[in-house]
Amino acid sequence: MANTDERRFEVLRAIVADYVSNQEPVGSKTIVERHNLGVSSATVRNDMAALEEEGYIAQPHTSAGRIPTDKGYRLFVDRLSEIKPLSAAERRAITSFLDSGTDLDDVLRRSVRLLAQLTRQVAVVQYPMLTNTVARHLEVVPLTPARLMLVLITDSGRVDQRTVDLGDVVTEETVLRLRTVLNGALAGRRLADAAANVAELPEGAPPDLRDHLTRICTTLVESLVEHPEERIVLGGTGNLTRNVADFPGSLRQVLEALEEQVVVLKLLAAARNPGAVTVLIGEENEDEQMRSTSVVSIGYGRDDMLLGGMGVVGPTRMDYPGTIAAVRAVANYVGQILSGR
Repeated sequence: MANTDERRFEVLRAIVADYVSNQEPVGSKTIVERHNLGVSSATVRNDMAALEEEGYIAQPHTSAGRIPTDKGYRLFVDRLSEIKPLSAAERRAITSFLDSGTDLDDVLRRSVRLLAQLTRQVAVVQYPMLTNTVARHLEVVPLTPARLMLVLITDSGRVDQRTVDLGDVVTEETVLRLRTVLNGALAGRRLADAAANVAELPEGAPPDLRDHLTRICTTLVESLVEHPEERIVLGGTGNLTRNVADFPGSLRQVLEALEEQVVVLKLLAAARNPGAVTVLIGEENEDEQMRSTSVVSIGYGRDDMLLGGMGVVGPTRMDYPGTIAAVRAVANYVGQILSGR
């Protein structure tokens, strides 16, 4: 029986490969000619009948060909024993392209563009989550004698700039004291802890700094308690329109869903651990508008610390091994780059 099950899985794998490649229903004769299974057309037909009865393949119309169902794709993905690694040239291209990013925004934009090009699907990347972000340094830059620029730099590469009007002229010495006090409260701390420290600063500050710190800390706390993880970068939406037939009557719904940031963030919510790929196929997607799509997502970060999620959205007729490899590789490099900044 095990041999029969294995052979039927090989038949399913052949159907998935040919259908993904050609977008045409696959018949028994084609499988025998293209795939060296070592069995007759009659045996393949029997296997296809069994696979159809079990819900792994379906007959889209009266032709002899079959196509994979969501259940068939699920079994195929679950049985992927190994993912074909990217070539050395592809890995070098990814590293070179992402290493050229100038700041966090640029790295995320580049990663989305790269992922969309590699997979020919829609790519999405979530901004790093604040809960795991540490304030590295606050630079205080005088713009005028009474106006300062605050530049907050985090360990994930985020750079946030705010300006503060102090109301009074301050000396260089005062600016230096402010910089020292502020960095003492936030440098090396997670943003939530830094926000709490900064909020308490004016109360215990020297009288001559109290008014200035009140203005600065009010502005700074806003920056520290923002939720950048609710921001996403999307790219390659036009890729979905290359094969409209993959979304019968539902492409508009998919595009509308992708415009709703909440829907996309829910898609990435499954990515809990850096390096662990999650694949949601068709009906497995919680959002009804996305039931004609597959979502391949992953967490990016460093070691066991999750910074955010990224992934691709495409039709269920997807090159799963190639997509999983690309998503995993880009996430790995983004995690390395951001943790090294």
